[in-house]
Amino acid sequence: MFFFKPLPISLALLLLSLSGLAQADGSCLLLVFNQYCLAGDIVELGRRQPDFIHQQREGDRFALIYSASRDLDYVMANRGRIYKVLRKFEPSTSSRYREWRNRLTQLYGMPQEESRFPLQATGLAAKISAIRRGEGRALLRWTPAASPWHVELGWTSEMGLHLAYIVTREQMELNGGAGSVQ
Repeated sequence: MFFFKPLPISLALLLLSLSGLAQADGSCLLLVFNQYCLAGDIVELGRRQPDFIHQQREGDRFALIYSASRDLDYVMANRGRIYKVLRKFEPSTSSRYREWRNRLTQLYGMPQEESRFPLQATGLAAKISAIRRGEGRALLRWTPAASPWHVELGWTSEMGLHLAYIVTREQMELNGGAGSVQ
């Protein structure tokens, strides 16, 4: 039988803060890609991770873009709170799409299908061609039960293949964020 001595609370908090898991105000709903706190403070993120490659502000909205190897991470906030973390995959391939679809289905169950394609685009090659021409989009959504966030796996001509973790509208309203979050 093993007995573990509990860590003092101050040591546990120190370890969490060093690993990026703790948010100063406790607002982290989910740690996305082991780096970004969904519903966390974007200003604090910019201070902790100042290596972003681009930032943009429009009124109450703010975005930071980080390089993640060949991929890009878009961290978007409204009124200072992170409501969406999106990873844009490079390159966009059908095998990578299937890999992520299968991985997310194992984690969260069957997705809601929200894809749109022309009627004649029935096969995989035709759907990929429609996406590249801007005539179609692949979009799967997972909404874990009682979760204040959902996950989207999409493929569009504008963003390519991407995976997004998004705070629900209801949670944004609870956090004081007004307006559209998507």
